[in-house]
Amino acid sequence: MSAPAASAELPPAPTAAGRRPAPARLPHGGRLAGALLAVALGAALSAVALGAEGGLQLRPLTTVLVSLDIAAGVLCALAILAARPVRRPWGTVTLALFALLALLTGVSILWAIRPDVAWIETNRTVSLLATFAVGIALARLAPGRWRALLGGVLIAALVVSGYALATKVLPGSLAADETYARLREPFGYWNAVGLMAALGVPICAWLGARRDGHAAIAALAHPALGLLVITILLAYSRGALLAVVAGMALWLALVPLRLRAAAVLLPGGLLGALAAFWTFGQRGLSDDRVPLSLRSDAGAELGVLLGALLATLLVIGLVITWMRDRRPWPRRTRQAWGTALLMALALAPVGLAAVLATTERGLGGSVSKAWRDLTDPDANSPKNDPSRLTAVGSVRARYWRDAIEILDQRPELGVGAGGYVAARLRVRRDDLDVVHAHGFLAQTAADLGIAGLAVSLALLAAWLAAAGRTIGSWRGARRDAAAPERIGMLTLAAVVVVFGVHSLVDWTWFIPGTAVPALLCAGWLVGRGPIAEQPAPHAEHAAARGAPTPWKVMAALLVLAVAVSAAWSATRPQAASDRTDEALAALADGEPAKAIRLAREAREIDPLSLAPLNALAAAQTTAGWPVDALATLHDAVALQPANVEAWMRLARIELQQGRPRDARRDARPALYLDPRSTAAQALYLEADRAAKESDVSRAADRKSSKKKR
Repeated sequence: MSAPAASAELPPAPTAAGRRPAPARLPHGGRLAGALLAVALGAALSAVALGAEGGLQLRPLTTVLVSLDIAAGVLCALAILAARPVRRPWGTVTLALFALLALLTGVSILWAIRPDVAWIETNRTVSLLATFAVGIALARLAPGRWRALLGGVLIAALVVSGYALATKVLPGSLAADETYARLREPFGYWNAVGLMAALGVPICAWLGARRDGHAAIAALAHPALGLLVITILLAYSRGALLAVVAGMALWLALVPLRLRAAAVLLPGGLLGALAAFWTFGQRGLSDDRVPLSLRSDAGAELGVLLGALLATLLVIGLVITWMRDRRPWPRRTRQAWGTALLMALALAPVGLAAVLATTERGLGGSVSKAWRDLTDPDANSPKNDPSRLTAVGSVRARYWRDAIEILDQRPELGVGAGGYVAARLRVRRDDLDVVHAHGFLAQTAADLGIAGLAVSLALLAAWLAAAGRTIGSWRGARRDAAAPERIGMLTLAAVVVVFGVHSLVDWTWFIPGTAVPALLCAGWLVGRGPIAEQPAPHAEHAAARGAPTPWKVMAALLVLAVAVSAAWSATRPQAASDRTDEALAALADGEPAKAIRLAREAREIDPLSLAPLNALAAAQTTAGWPVDALATLHDAVALQPANVEAWMRLARIELQQGRPRDARRDARPALYLDPRSTAAQALYLEADRAAKESDVSRAADRKSSKKKR
């Protein structure tokens, strides 16, 4: 792709009379159908975000994964049977590489140090693959409905952002127990909230700048952007800000509607930022562990401010769109301002360097310190307050260092999907409890090794090539009929870039609410094919398609079968967890026999998990079967020999059964796997003391026995 000239505010070609034609508009029926589809997609994406929460709780995650798998199966089957004919099945290579990544994730169960977690991560990856396939299927089924996809993603971003802000405005109803000032609901993670808002920013720029839409709808982009900006800032999410800068840099560099976009970005960004800065000065909104009464009073003030902000931006949007459509600037004026805008963007880094040069450290010292704060694992972490928005330091360098050490130990295939959390315990140099490596490349390197990195990079390269083929070059096509769609495809690409950049520095690809919208956009981009190839009209398409061939029917049935199998697989870990909970409840009710039966059923459902074995051992102990309980925990250690908890449970029961030397022996692996665990240290010391006391007692008994003889 090549960027347009610096004067990039390109108007439609003038008519013979020298006047510009009115912007192209869809037929009324098409607009209504597109609006309904956008609302439906927005509702579905919002349901995924709100339903899956942060993606860490198994039950809500299972519900969303099953829904994604089934929906993907149905839509992909329809795409096979009823898609518009194309010369090539665009996106096949990219989809195949994504499937290879999912396959590698699943196969890693064989060598994973936590095979039960690897199973869950396989289910998650398969559902993300299904989402990507849905994007391809939608592009085949309705290639002209890309506006609905953009609208759906924006609606979901606004719903999540609105809910997050509502927890501030109405803390008594939505967040009575919240202890942190940063926005973190509905995901339970502030950076995910910031990313969800960031995904909508390029779409707001497109919505307010496009020429082929209704002016009243374009005006809505202004308050929408203000809402997204204040959400990002109140989440204190530096990663989201970085991702927005990257995504909008791509959009502004390649889309020739910069002045129109600036008219949206400047007022929305400025007023949203001012509202956020006011919030930073309110103790009830920006301090942690604030009483509910104070948060409620401050929340009411924030609600008034948000209402005024949205109303003001809506008025500004209506005025700007009215003036833009009725009093267009002359061409030379647009060219001059377009050039000035590009120069301002290009000189922004120069201005930042000049400011840094005036500081005490100077330019070199400031850059050196920033790099040291960013990469030094021992650097201080920024405070959890608004000042972190301008801080560079982070604890991520520790997580990445640990991931590299894990990769060094098992370079080829890693420790298995989801294994980072357990493998890190052996190499960590702090007492932080971390679930993810906070970076896709770091996590993949630790979990899947060089093989996973190779497949991931190949997938990225294939997607970039396919997306570039879809968007095409601007040369020779700056005023063609496909220009609106090309701008739409660039907006989809900007959304994917926002998600991709954020995923490099955080673990938000694990969260369905943020991953699903981005993967839908990514799938649409590669599935659309070159936009220069216009889809056949509906009548021609129906005539060309005819009745589905037997091969298409068989392929559709196969896709449905795979989707049902994936959905069934996704239910197994939760089903085993439910059965384990029933076993523990039966044990609490004094029914050890029933608990034993239920625990064994849970083990049959999920033979990779330790939870059923732990419940079974507890039930066997209560039933008076100590030997069986000990054998069960030995099975648990054999199943997951790198699991600290398995060794500690075995050592504890051996200590309880009067086997202190065995307990001391089995506590050693726990200390090896997690040298910084105070629980493992205490258990080993207790077992060692009991073993020594037992040795002294035995020696005394032998000495007494000799005297008697």
